[in-house]
Amino acid sequence: MLNLRETQKELLKPHIGLGCIAADFTMGNGNDTLWLSKQVGIGGKVYAFDVQDDALANTKALLEKEGCENNYVLIKASHHLLKNHIKEPLDLGIFNLGFLPGGDKGLTTLRETTLPAIEEAISILKPGGCLMIAVYPGHEEGRLEGELICKTLAEYDQKQLSAYRFNVLNAPTSPYFIFIEINKKYRGGDKI
Repeated sequence: MLNLRETQKELLKPHIGLGCIAADFTMGNGNDTLWLSKQVGIGGKVYAFDVQDDALANTKALLEKEGCENNYVLIKASHHLLKNHIKEPLDLGIFNLGFLPGGDKGLTTLRETTLPAIEEAISILKPGGCLMIAVYPGHEEGRLEGELICKTLAEYDQKQLSAYRFNVLNAPTSPYFIFIEINKKYRGGDKI
């Protein structure tokens, strides 16, 4: 069977490499932060956001254990505040929505902050840059969050970006992901 996590990385690989600037907008236990850190190398930079102390501690421990370059900034803040911390254009960003694996399942990402974060992230992506968003509709907030994201992305002009949804058709509550790619010719920053 198709591994969605590996498929996500295959879609991201053409957009990331040594020296790139990336963001993990929901660091969780640090797996995406680790992958991004290894991809951008010493000349690149990774910004990673989470609101939970456990997420920052788990991520820091993982990055140190794996011997990552000192190319990351761990930020205890909500992803919708990204422009307070990122002052340069991004090549790539990842959102892995839902709750902290192994943490409190009652504490999840919320559509009220996730949608503004996605829109802000889109506004600072370089032409040709991309976002990967993993959505978990198996709980009510995740379902509503995903519906709002899909509705909003469908309203963007394709001259600015293309948004794709990948899901398992015969498993309606299984996780799915959304891949957003900024048009290489787009020179704006705001929604068209």
